[in-house]
Amino acid sequence: MTTPDHVARILGQWQRERPDLDVSPAAVIGRLHRLGDRLRVDIIEVYRRHGLTEGEFDVLAALRRQGSPYELAPGELAQHTMVTTGAISKRLDRLEEAGLVVRRGNAADGRGRIVRMTEAGQRVFDQAFTEHMQNERRLIAPLTSDERAELERLLTAWLNRLEQPGSAQ
Repeated sequence: MTTPDHVARILGQWQRERPDLDVSPAAVIGRLHRLGDRLRVDIIEVYRRHGLTEGEFDVLAALRRQGSPYELAPGELAQHTMVTTGAISKRLDRLEEAGLVVRRGNAADGRGRIVRMTEAGQRVFDQAFTEHMQNERRLIAPLTSDERAELERLLTAWLNRLEQPGSAQ
């Protein structure tokens, strides 16, 4: 028999205090929350070692995934990173100061700008991304390959259902 984890202890307390309420959803959500917090700490540490924040890594990843010449308009970056253009602007300011991106005018749109990853940005990102993937491999190593496949299947199904138009948000 396994020892109850933190979430199981909390659920037991709620079952005692509120037996009228079904607290079973917290068995999943609580563990996902704790797991996410734990994973984020280890993941952000890798970014920090490369002088990046989570948001800056995300911007560089969006540029790198585009392929050469590694550039996008700020609005496109916002779409690829799921943040506002205001948040992108702050990230770009920091990345530009560090010499990892440059901004230039957009010939196709006189008012627009284009953001391009510099060679230094590509070097920093590629090193950080390599270490990031090694770190993620380490983090999922406690799971068997069958468990990883099943978890990916379940999370994909759940996310797809939550992201359906008209789903309860």
